Amino acid sequence: MKSLKWLLSLSLLAAPIGVAGASVSAAQGANQLILKLNSKIMIKNGVSSMSAQPVTAKNGTSFIPLKSVAAQYGYTISYDAKTRESVVKNPLHEFRFKADRKTITRDGKAVVAPLAPFALNGSMMVPIRTWSNMTDSRLNLTGSTITLAWSTKPTANFEVATSKIYAGQTIVTYVDRSTNQTGRPFVNEHWTGKEEIFYEAGIHTITRQVQDAAGEWSDPYSVTIEVLPPNQPPVADFKVERETYRIGEKILFTDLSMDDENAIVKTKYTGRPEGDAYFEPGEKSVTLEVTDSHGLTGTVTKTITVTEEVLYTKEEFGRLFANVGDKFTVNGAAVLQYPSIKYAIQSDTAQLVRSNSPETLISEGIAYEDQLTGPVRFLFHNYNQIGYPVRMYLLATNRNGTTANVNTSSFGIGGPDAYVENTGKLSVVRYLQSIANNASPNWTAVKPGQTVVLLPELSKVPIKANQIYSAYADLYSDQELVYDVVVVAADKDPIAYLPWLSVMPRDGKHVRGTFNNANRTIEIDDRLGYEPKRITLGDRTMDSYLFGYDYTSGVNELNVGNFGVMYTMKLNHVAPNTVIALNPRGGVYTGAFLVNGQLVTVTNKSVLLNNSEAAVLYRTGSAEETVEIKFTLASGSFLPLAM
Repeated sequence: MKSLKWLLSLSLLAAPIGVAGASVSAAQGANQLILKLNSKIMIKNGVSSMSAQPVTAKNGTSFIPLKSVAAQYGYTISYDAKTRESVVKNPLHEFRFKADRKTITRDGKAVVAPLAPFALNGSMMVPIRTWSNMTDSRLNLTGSTITLAWSTKPTANFEVATSKIYAGQTIVTYVDRSTNQTGRPFVNEHWTGKEEIFYEAGIHTITRQVQDAAGEWSDPYSVTIEVLPPNQPPVADFKVERETYRIGEKILFTDLSMDDENAIVKTKYTGRPEGDAYFEPGEKSVTLEVTDSHGLTGTVTKTITVTEEVLYTKEEFGRLFANVGDKFTVNGAAVLQYPSIKYAIQSDTAQLVRSNSPETLISEGIAYEDQLTGPVRFLFHNYNQIGYPVRMYLLATNRNGTTANVNTSSFGIGGPDAYVENTGKLSVVRYLQSIANNASPNWTAVKPGQTVVLLPELSKVPIKANQIYSAYADLYSDQELVYDVVVVAADKDPIAYLPWLSVMPRDGKHVRGTFNNANRTIEIDDRLGYEPKRITLGDRTMDSYLFGYDYTSGVNELNVGNFGVMYTMKLNHVAPNTVIALNPRGGVYTGAFLVNGQLVTVTNKSVLLNNSEAAVLYRTGSAEETVEIKFTLASGSFLPLAM
């Protein structure tokens, strides 16, 4: 695509300065000011007036009083007491002068004068040559006579704002850039070559003149543009390797679409099967529609024949070809017939706070409180039915006699959102990605008796009525701190209201409490992948639930579902060409996993709906591998899981 070509016609006002005998006339559109050395008399266009000070010679240079000459040009003058500068302005320009300083500011840019202005009997005196340069005036010196000439004609200018212009198709937009240093409005204009729609391709020149209220016409200003031939719609086309395929045979679709500008921006197939394989025989119609950058479209439809011969079943095809993070169909009953791999769990002393009861918020208050030190993982999951927007805060209070230091590191939020699957999935995705990114700790000092807000991201967005909110966060403190999970109206200060808030009652259905041993490691040395096998999670047998304590109510608590527990699974011997997939056994499941340090979402485009679906977590290559899978279960999902 060729770029626009611009043609500019300008009347140049600047001329060589100080040429003896040069003639300067006050022609139409110009002004002339005649001065004499050591005289206060100023003659503008034949009219005499008196300046504040005479033209004064100093160090071989003539100086004129700034205020007097600026008034002749129509400028206003003021004094900036803060910067101690004289400010000269008109609708187009601003000049700033300061006594005994050579640097002068013209429209915000510094200009260095040969000699500095100076004060004479209360008047700012500026070099006449500097003034002429600043105002684009012509200067002529003849003996003791000084003549300044400058134009007051308006300047025509415009921009063709449309970047690509097509003959007969494009509506052209023009942007006015014309200026007038006198500030007078434009009363007339004259265009040649201007069209709203150009119907002929080729080079076009557009010219404009403007006239101001004083009757002065500008010089012509021209822009040259290239009008392209009419844009043609794209041509849709694709091919497959042959016309006939077996059930479960992968089809290679090759897009052959073309556009006259190579500007296809959207491609849409209708009838193309997910995974590029059909699992029912018959005649299959596939339509390809392509759209170019101008919205024009092209379509093509082709027929593919699928025979009754079976190459792969739908489940076999998914195991072989589904991408990591995508789902495929499985026989849910058959999964339970796979041999179950036994495993042992190793736990460390990591602390977990699960703030999930009451899950449905019906009033402001303290959702949970405990006094903890060292590393703590927080899990928040709540549904706002208070009836108005609220914010959730994590407050830390130091009841010690010395300053405590606390940091926050890995963190992930889901929501606020109306759908629990979205909040549960996004919070785990962002939390695990934060772990993978090895987020740097953010330290906060908490003085004795002080209460601070931790995790400001937690309260950044209000939770509106009927919205759900989920979050995971890792913290560490070097001294014991009292942590409060506080929910208040969106406009309230949580620290100010903390003394007046009461602890929310448990809802009797969900989990609230502090749990130890919240990091679990599962290491399996079996040689996997040589036959179908399964690992079961969340079954309460091998993967038992954590016992804990609700500090706010004083009751023992069971972490049903082990939500918030961080699992690290090490599979030390996984065969070549093996697929590792996740199959939900209790209902809908969504979330994320870190597999060998890479984030895998479950699933890329959707969720796992039931036990007839599985999501690919990993595929090994051509040699045996060790695979590490790190995960925490997503809120709003159901257990158990089969891997």
